[in-house]
Amino acid sequence: MFVHPDEDTRTDGGFRGERDVLAGYLRDQRLTLELKCAGLDAEDLARRSVAPSDLSLLGLVRHLAGVEQYWFRQVMAGQDVRRHYRTEEEPAGEFTGAVADPELVADAWTTWRAEVAFAEQLVARAPGMDVTGDCGGEPMELREVLVHMIEEYARHNGHADFLRERIDGRVGQ
Repeated sequence: MFVHPDEDTRTDGGFRGERDVLAGYLRDQRLTLELKCAGLDAEDLARRSVAPSDLSLLGLVRHLAGVEQYWFRQVMAGQDVRRHYRTEEEPAGEFTGAVADPELVADAWTTWRAEVAFAEQLVARAPGMDVTGDCGGEPMELREVLVHMIEEYARHNGHADFLRERIDGRVGQ
């Protein structure tokens, strides 16, 4: 198991109200990503799954930083920001650029944590779950963004399970 149940910081439910339910389950999914990556060095985090895939734990951290940025900064807050790790020339840069460099790993975690903090503040300050952002000219409610983010993390945490098992055999939550 990744962590003893007495030391697990995830809540496993018990939330009350729509905002707390959605934000709580998203928080737990974010914590799961951190658990899947805990204790690994840059080489392990950058290790690819199987050829020809460029999927790695580090790539997932970078990708999810970009997903957080897109949905919360761009769609919900309307900010015009340069995307992390991805460019027009390198649309999969979050994965292809995920190499075994300790500075790159530190940057990925710093970027991801900053995007998570921004998202958490945006959700906490929103007047309600029906507040909308602009998703390609279509209105998108905050509640839908939160549900999408839970799904995004759940899917990628499944990938992280297999990646971590391949690295050191650890499986679990």
